[in-house]
Amino acid sequence: MRLPLCNNRFPPLNSLPPPPSPPCRLTTVSLHKASVPQKAFITTGFSVALSLGLLISPPSIASEFSSDRSSAVSLVQTNEEEQLDCREDEQELSAAAAEHEVASNEGIVSEVWQIVNDSFLNTSRRSWSPEIWRSKKEDILSTSIQSRPRAHDIIRRMLASLGDPYTRFLSPAEFSKMARYDMTGIGINLREVPGDNQDVKLKVLGLLLDGPAHSAGVRQGDELLSVNGMDVKGKSAFEASSLIQGPSGTIVNIMVKHGKCGPVQSIDVERQSIARTPVFYRLEQIENGSTLVGYVRLKEFNALARKDLVTAMKRLQGMGASSFVLDLRDNLGGLVQAGVEIAKLFLNEGETITYTVGRDPQYTRSIVAEAPPLITTPVIILVNKNTASASEIVATALHDNCRAVLVGERTYGKGLIQSVFELQDGSGVVVTIGKYVTPNHMDINGNGIEPDFRNLPAWNEVSKHLSKCHKPKDG
Repeated sequence: MRLPLCNNRFPPLNSLPPPPSPPCRLTTVSLHKASVPQKAFITTGFSVALSLGLLISPPSIASEFSSDRSSAVSLVQTNEEEQLDCREDEQELSAAAAEHEVASNEGIVSEVWQIVNDSFLNTSRRSWSPEIWRSKKEDILSTSIQSRPRAHDIIRRMLASLGDPYTRFLSPAEFSKMARYDMTGIGINLREVPGDNQDVKLKVLGLLLDGPAHSAGVRQGDELLSVNGMDVKGKSAFEASSLIQGPSGTIVNIMVKHGKCGPVQSIDVERQSIARTPVFYRLEQIENGSTLVGYVRLKEFNALARKDLVTAMKRLQGMGASSFVLDLRDNLGGLVQAGVEIAKLFLNEGETITYTVGRDPQYTRSIVAEAPPLITTPVIILVNKNTASASEIVATALHDNCRAVLVGERTYGKGLIQSVFELQDGSGVVVTIGKYVTPNHMDINGNGIEPDFRNLPAWNEVSKHLSKCHKPKDG
């Protein structure tokens, strides 16, 4: 394939106009919308952590699977104890599935109350505590709720009382749009779950109703065993999701184990990704053509962001780029995990990307790069007042670790993490469940990040600035 060499000049930075879409797009990713209609994920409690992540809360697990598929192979039980364990597991799953079928108005309101009670992190100045929230439960649920619109109105008021502008209700139509954050392109959400033998299993804990995987026979609670014949044992959920991804209309083979004790089945699934590539790139000639710079614009952090960015960077390197400009202007965020994985492409092993804090211990941790970087050359990151959330994670990770300079305007200042939970009627709620701080321990929420330069510097200035940079100390 012949790659175009695009010679568009950088837009001026003194006035920071909205960046135009460069003409080069990745050609390996289909840009067509899926023919499958966007549906809500069928799991109660499914959540996507957004910066808007894939920090997932355990959903109810349905146990149904198609028994008439020729590719299914039953597993042999080894002893009576395991058989009893499986029967108890099946009873629990059946009860969860039955509960999901009927969604009362009071049940939906109670479900939202419970999500907030378990997960909400208060970051506003308004007084809030789990104790105060529990005292309101009786008032909220003291009367019967006659209609679904009435239930939704009550939920909106409940969430508004928290004083958090990011915690909000999503109608079924609004919730269905979250499908563009599907990491796999076949409508499943994977989570790493501890196994019985101190190992880690990859479970389907989020499934798009009538999506490609669901239609092919994948069910809630299935364990993913392999992708196109490659064993996924030891791989992270993000790595396995990346293996599943591919151009829309192509086939991926996955091997799954249904439930805890069900059969193993080989399933061919047609990829029908609805996400569009967020990556645009071009090659710039500067200093009278003696230096080649790769310009990459990233519009959002969706399911295709990391894979497409890697492709763009490698192509630009192959075209001779010796330095890079990463344009994050007007990028409001997206998947936290996509931002983290993109930051890893530029950082040395062991360097800190960000620290996260939340009420749930799984959201309180430091996140570090685990492998050598893909890009080791100097980077300029373009930012403006609409650079937010996951974009700020990437910008501060590279900046604080002395890998990039920031150019443009002060960023938006959103250092919060939200999870998106589906409710039983196909609507959803977005709830703030955590916050992040930079490698230099700066809380950017409400503050933003001040750039190093207002206007595009010469590359010798970039090198000089980075040479004086001090990396953060651990801890």
